[in-house]
Amino acid sequence: MSGHGFHVHGPHDHELEHAAQHGGDKFTARVAVLTAILSTIGAIFGYMGGHSQNAALLYKNEAAIQKTAASNHWNYYQAKSNKQNLAELSVTLTTGEAQEKYRQAVERYKQEKEEIKAEADKLEAEAKEADRKSEAEMHVHERWALATTLLQIAIALSAIALLTRKRWLLGAVSGAAGLGIVVGVLGYLHL
Repeated sequence: MSGHGFHVHGPHDHELEHAAQHGGDKFTARVAVLTAILSTIGAIFGYMGGHSQNAALLYKNEAAIQKTAASNHWNYYQAKSNKQNLAELSVTLTTGEAQEKYRQAVERYKQEKEEIKAEADKLEAEAKEADRKSEAEMHVHERWALATTLLQIAIALSAIALLTRKRWLLGAVSGAAGLGIVVGVLGYLHL
């Protein structure tokens, strides 16, 4: 602490000055750099995991919208079927011009139902495709999440190695980090 020309060193200041003047402890420096690199990679993997989860949710939302639209079309199809049934009944109960009018209505309803059915089938196919994309994105999200977790384990192990000064722990750090990076690459490749 400094004030009015009087300077007092903290308990760790001498060590910091010594490390700065003499290059410091190479083990500590290497583990610190390794931890910083792992933290950076972990942050990127965490971002990618969030992105893939958001994409999965968007696709799932799209699937729900398409399913609702398909359901509405099927309800419309059913309404047309009911009208067609009434028109068919009217054909049997009437004669002459009225009967011909109902025959034309039956044909019109059949045509309208085909168009409605085609649109409903298309919407159902779009919903299935959106569900498939959502599942694929969730799979990728799980890869990113696992990769991030493995890197967090590697970071924790590097802190333990640094505190205990056990060099053999760096093997466990390398193993967890390597596995995390491999899983991250699998996520990147959508495998």
